[in-house]
Amino acid sequence: MTGVGQYTLQLARSLLALDSLDIAFFDGAHSSRELRSDPSAARGTARSWVRRLVPGAYEIKRMLEQRSFGRAATGYDVYHEPATLALAFPGATVVTVHDLSWIRHPETHPPERVRALERHFEPALRGAARVITGAAFIKQEIMQVFGLPGTLIDVIPHGRDPAFRPLPADETSRVLGPAGLVHGGYFLCVGTLEPRKNLVLAIQAHALLPAALRARHPLVVAGMKGWGDSAVGKQLSAKVAAGDVRLMGYLERGDLVRLTAGALAMVYPSLYEGFGFPPLEAMACGVPAVTSNTSSLPEVVGDAGLMVDPSDVEGLSAAMRELAQDPGRRGDLSARSLSRAQGFSWERCALATQATYRKAFPVGAPA
Repeated sequence: MTGVGQYTLQLARSLLALDSLDIAFFDGAHSSRELRSDPSAARGTARSWVRRLVPGAYEIKRMLEQRSFGRAATGYDVYHEPATLALAFPGATVVTVHDLSWIRHPETHPPERVRALERHFEPALRGAARVITGAAFIKQEIMQVFGLPGTLIDVIPHGRDPAFRPLPADETSRVLGPAGLVHGGYFLCVGTLEPRKNLVLAIQAHALLPAALRARHPLVVAGMKGWGDSAVGKQLSAKVAAGDVRLMGYLERGDLVRLTAGALAMVYPSLYEGFGFPPLEAMACGVPAVTSNTSSLPEVVGDAGLMVDPSDVEGLSAAMRELAQDPGRRGDLSARSLSRAQGFSWERCALATQATYRKAFPVGAPA
């Protein structure tokens, strides 16, 4: 359940709540009018194992999905693919394109993923009746790289999960206590441990803080292991041994809310983002975010956080130090964060997405 999974789940729930669409959900093998909200971790592990050991596993999986989808999608007017790579569909297709990181930063993806995107992305994009992006930056990327007319692309910002909200210390202690953390006393990094998240920069920036400040405000890392995380692992091992960094691994949603709400600040120096859920979720908790000043992140954070160049370790360290040592500045950004987060709503996202469906298949159009 990383960013694309959260987008898919939250949007699906909100579309169902509108009660104005005849909607079904395809999970890769079956179609259902009921939304399954708890993907099996075991199934995900099995898929990962198959991808590593079976040659051409992705293409085999896609072929099987296409066969099942062809049967499941019969009778529907619009197919919305929320995860970029659309299957073949005889009606109107809407595709959500989250980012073009595989083009801009191919080194941050496993080679097999890049190959799959190179093969399937552009045909799916060209065949779409409408395209959705979560940020104007990604819309411009698509127009620049693929020459797609801007009139076919709808920018629909994602929403914020209402579960993320300010919490007092007695409500975060369930997660913080066993980890030896103090409410408001740590920097937090959230995201899959992969090169694009630029976690190494966060570790290095934290290491530049004075020793007493590092001891008082450790760097906490929450996220599952991803591709290409060996460099991150080497950096983490030494810092974990020294006590400067705490690893939390992948957390259930409720525990992630508590960990986020208890942080001093969110540190998110990602190289490239199509949106950026962790900063928004932190803002919704009143926790200021320090992010990169690139890609879509400025559209999410605005003037509610601090932004630095994703290659500037000294700048990131200075921003972290500022938030740790200046309560007034932190309080101002906290208030700005809460206000700005209110502007992101899944209901608004669902209404705008429904409008995109109607653009793709206008009312009264022949089936």
